[in-house]
Amino acid sequence: MSQFLPVSNRRQFLQAGAWGSLLLTVPGLLAEELVKTPSQTEGPFYPDHLPLDTDNDLLVLNDNLTPAVGEVTYLSGRILGANGEPIRNAVVEIWQADNNGAYLHTRSGNSDKRDQNFQGFGRFTTGASGEYLFRTIKPVPYPGRAPHIHYAVKVPGRDRFTTQSYIKGHPGNERDGIYKSVRDPQARDSITVDYTPLPKSKVGELTATFDIVLGFTPEA
Repeated sequence: MSQFLPVSNRRQFLQAGAWGSLLLTVPGLLAEELVKTPSQTEGPFYPDHLPLDTDNDLLVLNDNLTPAVGEVTYLSGRILGANGEPIRNAVVEIWQADNNGAYLHTRSGNSDKRDQNFQGFGRFTTGASGEYLFRTIKPVPYPGRAPHIHYAVKVPGRDRFTTQSYIKGHPGNERDGIYKSVRDPQARDSITVDYTPLPKSKVGELTATFDIVLGFTPEA
């Protein structure tokens, strides 16, 4: 079962003022080292009714004291341009199935089993270094799909970009048609994320980093 933050600490998390070791930066990347993140389908389960709470902590709804069930994960990264420049004021949205494999959507196949304490959707606006941060759960498989998290990135003046991230080493990846549709090995590797123990966590929390490289150079 997931742990949850006291209200005072949760507010500090939502303000995202102290990143600590959660946000891994990648200084000095050369343009030729970057791989453009492949676009992937939005899928059928973008929430048809957004939750009242759309912040970057998906484990707790508003100030509810009952947390969602799942492996707590701090998911961070940066939104970058084609040459590695950070993109500021990009709106990053994520949505995913809960620990029972149910989405925040009326057509989710097992909506009767949905964890009512899981937000299911979150939103974050990037800062000067293009960073984002979410507290969520490690994704789980459900029939027909490997574990994954959906992303949408909205940059002013640009088309909405959608993709998905996957768990590195999960056996279901090779049976997932959407994952396998990315033919280029480097591009496929760019959407495959390593989930590792959060340093000094006493409750088994995880950390994962997923940088998204868009196919344009942001204006100065």
